Formats: sequence, C-alpha cells, structure tokens
Amino acid sequence: MLFINIEGSVIAATIVVSQADNLQQKLDTSVDGDIVKLAPGRYFGNFIIKHQITLTTDANGPAAIIDAQGKGHALELIQSDIVLENLTIVNWGDDLTEQNSGIYAVSNANNITIIGNNLKGDGFGVWLQKGKNIKVLNNVIQGNTALRSADRGNGIQLSIVQDVEVKNNEIFHTRDGLYIISSQNNILENNTMHDLRYGVHYMYSHSNKVLNNRAYNTRAGYALMSSRNLIVDGNSTVNSEDYGFLMNFITSSVISNNHIEKVWTKPEKKVLGRDGKGLFVYNSAYNTIKDNRIDTAEIGIHLTAGSENTKVYGNSFINNPVQVKYVSNKKQEWSFEGKGNYWSNYLGWDMNGDNIGDVIFEPNDGIDQLVWQYPEMKMIMDSPVVLILRWIQKEFPVLKPPGVKDSFPLMRSPIASVKENVALSVVNQLDANSARYANKAN
Repeated sequence: MLFINIEGSVIAATIVVSQADNLQQKLDTSVDGDIVKLAPGRYFGNFIIKHQITLTTDANGPAAIIDAQGKGHALELIQSDIVLENLTIVNWGDDLTEQNSGIYAVSNANNITIIGNNLKGDGFGVWLQKGKNIKVLNNVIQGNTALRSADRGNGIQLSIVQDVEVKNNEIFHTRDGLYIISSQNNILENNTMHDLRYGVHYMYSHSNKVLNNRAYNTRAGYALMSSRNLIVDGNSTVNSEDYGFLMNFITSSVISNNHIEKVWTKPEKKVLGRDGKGLFVYNSAYNTIKDNRIDTAEIGIHLTAGSENTKVYGNSFINNPVQVKYVSNKKQEWSFEGKGNYWSNYLGWDMNGDNIGDVIFEPNDGIDQLVWQYPEMKMIMDSPVVLILRWIQKEFPVLKPPGVKDSFPLMRSPIASVKENVALSVVNQLDANSARYANKAN
C-alpha cells in the first residue's frame, strides 16, 4: 500500500508480498524508502532491486525463501542504500566466471546493509565491489560440498571496497570464507569460518583490521598476501592442514594475540617438504609478531625468502616438534626491550626469579639447516656422527651458522591459560549451530 500526501508526492510505505504476487513487479513499483516485507513461502526467480528499499521478512516466523533455481544471481543490487534482512536465499548459479552470487552488488552500490540472512548455494555468497560504507552482519553462508572446493565461490567477496564492516557471520563449505582484494579500511570482526580452503584470504589490501575471528578445519586459517598495514589481533585457528597463518609479502603489519593450534598435514597428503606450519612468513619484513600462542604445529614458525627486520617477542611456542625453521645467512634476535618468547623445550634456568631465562635460547643449529636443505638426512639424525657434529657446534660457537637467537627467553607462557580451551569450546558450539542453520535453509 502506498500513501500519498496532500501535495501529491509519494511517501514511503510497507508493502507486504505473498507467494501469489509477482515479486519482481512489486520491487519495480516500490519507491525509495519503502519496506518490502515477504510473507513466508518460496519465491522463484532472479530478482533485481532498483530502488533504495528494505527487503525483509518476519525474523520469528517461517522462512521467506528466495530460490534462484540454479542459475544467475538470486538478488542483484543496482542501487545504493539497500537493506536485506532476515531472508533465506538458496540455489543460485555456479558460474564463477559470471560471478554468480546469492547477493550481488554492482559497482558503486554504497550504504548497503546485509543482516541476519541465511544463504546456501554453489557460487559466491555475497559479492561486493567498488562500494563504500557497507555492513555485512550476522549472516550464515553455506556452500555445496558436492562440488570440488576449487569450483565453489567464496563466502563473502570484497573487491575494491572501502569502509566495510563484516561482523558476526558464520561461513562454511565455500571455497574461502572471506576473500578481500584491493580493498582498504575494512574491519573483519568476530566471524566464524570452518571447513574451507582459507578462512580469511587477503590480496593487495591495506589498512585493514582482522579482529577476534575464529577458523577451524581449513587448509589455512588466515592467508595474508601482498598487503600492508594490517592489524591482525585476537583471532584463533584450530585444525589447519598446512598453515595457521600464511604471510606472503606482508609489510608494516602487527600480528598479535592470536591462538594457533593443531596445524598438521594429514598422513595421506604427506609429501616431502609439506609440513603443517603454525606461522609461515615468506618474503615479509618490517612486521611485529607478538603475544601469539602457537601450539602443536609440525613447525611452529617458518621464516624464509628475506623475511627479516621483524620483531618477534612475547609469543608462546608449545609442543611443536620443530619450533623454528629459518634458513638465512643473517642473524635474527627474537626479543624486544628485554622480553623474548616462551619455548616449551627450553632447558635453561632462572636464578634470580625474574621469569627470564639465564641462558640464551637458540632453536636451531647447523645440522637442522642441513636437514632442511637435504631432507634425506633425517634417516641418520640419531647416528653417532650427527651427535658428534652437534657437540662440536656447541663447544665451538664460532662454527655455528647464522640463525635465530632469543636472548631473553621466558620461563612461563605470558598467554592466559584460559585461551587454551576457547577454540575447542567454540568448535563444539558452532557445529550444533551449523546443523540448525542447514536445516532452516532446506
């Protein structure tokens, strides 16, 4: 129903739409400011929103389902100032070249709010491009496990956008959870991403914040590439196959207060050189890596390809068979202002009780570096010759190759013990949530 004022201009109204109505026609005849409210039921088609409206349904009642019937975009937004709220969107297309999406915003669609929706389909969940001031909040996005991971779209795709908030979403069974490319000044906060390739995937994006997100059952929890001025704080990743955090050409960024646990390549996927890495730092410099917990990874932290001039302190390396893998001809001091890191295999002592070890910690020696270059040497690691070589390096330090040194190793982990159980409890809770959301989408 439309209301007319005394001067004859149209005033925004609430338009109730049922399954018997032509939804596209109702969308076309709406005016800016209208609220289009869908009654429960299934609406078949590919719908285009041309006006500045709110499309919603009753959050507490049966679902209003928009079904794209396996092709194209379910909802295409060609206008700014649109709100999509409490909708269930399913069965959009799977053509990734055409960017088929559950919700697709054209270039320069600004001031979009996408809140409280449930999406399940083959292609991209939400695709946003060249827009500003966008909010994606409290949505659940599910991909299709019948497709190969590489053939699925990403959960939320941000392409050349600015000032976007992505908060409190759950994403699973898509290719990557959150994919961000060439985008600045965005915040990703408190999202949960699981059963994916990468939880968060950054490319060519600067001055972004990644805060308090959770990832589990991924190949990499967080893949940060070709970006700078990132603040990555308070995130967790559990049960990654290859990487907890992958940093490739990352500069001037702070990686802090993150929890990384159980990064282990599955036995059936083991090949020479493929090991689970808690932190993999490749060709990245001038960063700060502090106050993180890396627990039970095949390799705690691996730095390579010129990854230097980085501050590494306050971290806890726990139960990692190889704490550090670092091959370079430059020395690295991993402490800052008298504070080093906690190493679960440190055998030094603290005579004055200041929580700082009295013996410098050096996680690797020349034998380790030889094994990294010639992996076949692992077969003779316990031989008398190798033991003698290790003893010679220890007794004659002049023979030691350059490597990592922590001059102020911590005797106790500075990370609060309560964090040890946070990731596991989140996993258990969200597994139940995922089943509930999947049933609703069906």
